[in-house]
Amino acid sequence: MQTRNSTTAMSDDLRPGERGSRDRVFSIDVAERVRRLPPYLFAEINRLLREKRRAGADVIDLGMGNPTDPPAELIVDKLAEAARDPGNHGYSEARGLVNLRREVAAKYVKQHGVRLDPEREVIVCLGSKEAFSHLCLALMGPGDTAIVPAPSYPAHAYAVALASGNEILLEVADSRKFLDNVDYTCRHLYPRPKVVIVNFPHNPTTATVEPAFYEELVALAKKYGFLVISDLAYADVAFDGYRCPSFLAAPGAIDVGVELTTMSKGYNMAGWRVGYCAGNAEAIRALATIKTYYDYGMFTPIQIAAIMALRQCDAAVEAQAAVYQKRRDVLCAGLARLGWPVEPPRATMFVWARIPEPWASRMSSFDFAMKLLGEGDVAVSPGAGFGPAGEGFVRLALVENENRLRQAVRQIGRCLETP
Repeated sequence: MQTRNSTTAMSDDLRPGERGSRDRVFSIDVAERVRRLPPYLFAEINRLLREKRRAGADVIDLGMGNPTDPPAELIVDKLAEAARDPGNHGYSEARGLVNLRREVAAKYVKQHGVRLDPEREVIVCLGSKEAFSHLCLALMGPGDTAIVPAPSYPAHAYAVALASGNEILLEVADSRKFLDNVDYTCRHLYPRPKVVIVNFPHNPTTATVEPAFYEELVALAKKYGFLVISDLAYADVAFDGYRCPSFLAAPGAIDVGVELTTMSKGYNMAGWRVGYCAGNAEAIRALATIKTYYDYGMFTPIQIAAIMALRQCDAAVEAQAAVYQKRRDVLCAGLARLGWPVEPPRATMFVWARIPEPWASRMSSFDFAMKLLGEGDVAVSPGAGFGPAGEGFVRLALVENENRLRQAVRQIGRCLETP
């Protein structure tokens, strides 16, 4: 009896690199969790962006929240110093260096008044996105449900799907309505949601909350028995005196959830992939178990440099937030002069803008984004890329300097002259 290996893509009678007259293409039966993922909406925009740049166009890319400013020099110097130490090139502990976990705990005390046990309640991760994805694998399985804020940062919805869970999308612009909908869903759904995900300051909408929001969320978690995952990725990027509250600062929060943070934004260390998860010891232990099987931990010199950053770079983080605030002001004022008023965000490195008329009634967010890119050489993210609740909006990232943002406004203005 013959069996077919669906992962074999080459006939036995062909040598590597040869193609036969009968090009046999064996299909790969991917997992259901992969089939559930929708087409990547940003792919076409990225393709056009690359084509225009290859043709010599100076495209201003405001699509991805990818910091373009460098980390503080002392962080880079510490990385180079640590990398020259021959003892720092072996496998690292999956949970992260103990001194880095202690610095994370110290930052929580300093910023939020929260005391954490670095041994049991903190783990270092390869960015908050990795932490979130592996946490979903640790906590969810077939039949489990998570409440996800909408519009949704893609990883929040799709990491649940990749863990074979189901998501319920609840709109997040009105935080009072979001909490009411969490309560309603838990009362009427059986089995009840296992996880509730929150992300404030929110990507993509930039919505923010006050500490009372988390106090009520903790009360709901204890009432209905769900676990909270708080993604605090933009805690270091706040404006106009606003201070981002921590979920873990709410009384009883550590009993019912965890919080993810990252050094990508405020410290300009996005490519370094340094994040951490803190909170409920049982959830941290589950995440550590998954990570033990998936990775050997972060490169030790990066962790050593991250320790230096947490110890000595508070002023640099505040200065970076001020840079983003000035960029926000330039972009929002410029769009307003074009007749495209937008609400300035209190936090994050984004502006979430409702598509102006007459284009809003004539085209989708994807088509509008393609118009700005095709006619104006400015790339933005279509709101529909963050789910149906994002339709009618675009997201603009504050990653270019003020002069480039002024140029982007001029180029957008030319696009808006032609319906």
